Amino acid sequence: MTNKPEGGTSAAGDAADSNPAASATPSRAPEIDEKPFLEATAEARSRYGRFNLAIIGGSGVGKSSLVNAVFGRDWAKTGKGLPVTRGVEYFHDQSLGIWDVEGFEIGSPLPPRAQLKAHLQTIATHSADRQIAVVWYCVKATDDRLTNADIEMIRELDAEGLPVILVVTKVEWGARNPITGNRSVPKGVEEFVEWLQHPVDANGAPIDIPYQRVILTSTRNKHGKESKHGLGELVAETLALSPEDEKDAFRIAQRLNLPWKRDMARTVVTAASTAAAGAAAVPVPVADAAILAPIQLGMMGRIATIYDLEIKAMLSAGALAQVGVQLAGRALATSLLKLIPGAGSVINAGVAAALTGATGEAWMRLCEQVHTGKLALSKVNDSVGEFVPGLLDVLRKMAEQKLTKS
Repeated sequence: MTNKPEGGTSAAGDAADSNPAASATPSRAPEIDEKPFLEATAEARSRYGRFNLAIIGGSGVGKSSLVNAVFGRDWAKTGKGLPVTRGVEYFHDQSLGIWDVEGFEIGSPLPPRAQLKAHLQTIATHSADRQIAVVWYCVKATDDRLTNADIEMIRELDAEGLPVILVVTKVEWGARNPITGNRSVPKGVEEFVEWLQHPVDANGAPIDIPYQRVILTSTRNKHGKESKHGLGELVAETLALSPEDEKDAFRIAQRLNLPWKRDMARTVVTAASTAAAGAAAVPVPVADAAILAPIQLGMMGRIATIYDLEIKAMLSAGALAQVGVQLAGRALATSLLKLIPGAGSVINAGVAAALTGATGEAWMRLCEQVHTGKLALSKVNDSVGEFVPGLLDVLRKMAEQKLTKS
C-alpha cells in the first residue's frame, strides 16, 4: 500500500512543505500503514524457521533448567508440551522446538538403543520443521561413568547422523584460579571428564563413545543462586554443530549471546538504509517522506523477529501505527531535516539512508531492552518515544556514510 503524503496535493500542503516551521507542526498525523511491519515479520519468521534441539536424560538431570537458562522458556511450568509417545515430549513456539526424551526406561522389553531408535523413528515422521538439528545428552556431575545404556544410545544418535554434545549438569564449581581464571571442579567430576576423554571398560579396553564435545554446566550454585557456568560454551558449540541453514534460527532462539543478534539486526539495517537511499535517489520533498515508512517499518519487523519478539501480540494495529508515526517516515524527517546542515527542504539519498539507519539502531535498542526483560512488552507503546533517534544519531550515520565512501 502506498502512503499518501500528509495534506495531499493542496496548495496549503505545498506551502507547509516549503516552510520547515510549518512542517514541524502538521495539522494532522501522518498516515502510517502497519502492513509492511506485519508482512516483514511473517516473511522473516518463515525464512529463519525453527531450531529443533533434542535433550536426552533422566528425570532430575536438569533439562528444564538448561532450557530456561539458555532459551528463556520455562516450559516445565507453562505446560506447553505435546506428548508424542511414551518417554518423548515436544515443546515448541515460533523459533524453537525442544524434543524432551527420557533416558533408558527400566523394565522396558527393548534394549536402550532399540528404545531410542523407536523414538527417533517417531520423530522422523513429523514435518521438516520439527526435525532435530543437535542433541544435548545430559548426565549429572555426580555420575562417575556413563552407563552401558548411555553409551548405546549415544551410538544410536551418531548412527542417525545427529551431532551429540555431552552436557554434564549440576556441576559445583570451586574457587577461580588466580592465574588461569578457570574455576576448579570436584575431584570426582575431574576424573569423570578424564575418563570421558579416554573411555575404557572395566578391563581397560578402549570404548568408542561418538559424542562431539563434553561441556560442564550449572544453572544454580550450591547456594541456590542463578549460575551460568559453561552455558556460553554450550551455546557456542551448539551453533558450531548446527546445520548452516539452521544457524540463524538458533541465534534467534537462544537468549545468552546478544552480539549474534546485533550482527544479524545490523545487516537488516544496512539493507534497509540502502533501499531508502535508492528510494530517494532523486531528492524528494519532505511531504513525500512517507515513501520511507514502508522500508523502515519492514526493517523494524525483521529486527523484532531477530530478537524473538511478538510485538504484534501486544500492540493493536492503531498502537503499531503510532509507533510507526514516531519512528518512521515523514514525522521523523520533518522534525530533523531543518536541523541538518545543507539539507534544505528535501530528502536526498544520503539523508534517507541516515534517517533509516538511525531509526534501525534506535529500534534495535528498544528490542534489546524488551528481549532482556528490562522493558515489558506492555510498556513498549508508552516508552517508544525514549528511543526516537535524535539529530546527533542521524549526523553520525551521515558521517559513517562519508567515511565508508572515502
